Amino acid sequence: MKILVCISHVPDTTSKINFTDNDTKFDTTGVQFVINPNDEFGLTRAMWFKEKQGASVTVVNVGGPETEPTLRKALAIGADEAIRVNTPATDGFSVAKQLAHIAQSGSFDLVIAGRESIDYNGGMVPGMIAGLNQVNFVNNCIGLEIEGTTAKAIREIDGGKETVATSLPLVIGGQKGLVEESDLRIPNMRGIMMARKKPLTVAEPITATAQTSSKAFEKPAPKGAVTLVAPDNLDELVNLLHNEAKVI
Repeated sequence: MKILVCISHVPDTTSKINFTDNDTKFDTTGVQFVINPNDEFGLTRAMWFKEKQGASVTVVNVGGPETEPTLRKALAIGADEAIRVNTPATDGFSVAKQLAHIAQSGSFDLVIAGRESIDYNGGMVPGMIAGLNQVNFVNNCIGLEIEGTTAKAIREIDGGKETVATSLPLVIGGQKGLVEESDLRIPNMRGIMMARKKPLTVAEPITATAQTSSKAFEKPAPKGAVTLVAPDNLDELVNLLHNEAKVI
């Protein structure tokens, strides 16, 4: 089985976010980039298929040379090879088209992508990959088993979970639950050294016209001041809720 894992290069959630050029561009100065968490769950599940079923695992990213350390980390975790599509990831449709081309040309049986990336939270790329290649798709996937060409997946739905059966080739949009956080892997020294010798191919992009663009960014409003009231001062609490907060 050939598995393609899509890897997004995203800012660490602890990074301080700023914008430049009149709030039209993201400022990468001092920002630490990591594997998108939803993608990392998918990569870990792919490693399980590699170890238990002998699958081959390729990771792919759309982006410039600055994303290669993230791909190298995926290789250090255990992926066999990496592909970087040499174009900026600025639009969900154009990214999906590049990834769909890689998936189709490589005849991959299973494509694992994160349900969404934590930077843009578009949640559209996995479904678009499946649609462009006309293959089966399971989103919000929190469980996956494969026997031969048959896949059994569990996905989150409103109010519960749903188990579905389908066939390969398949695209999934994975998330936490596909594996647990305790199952995520930290590259060891041997993995890091081996990653340097694994192939990282730079592929030129196919023609793909962006359908959207970002005009400006805006930070959330700062949190308001907090008024503390002593637990035995109920009269003051009622007064503040009534006259200041106006919720009663």
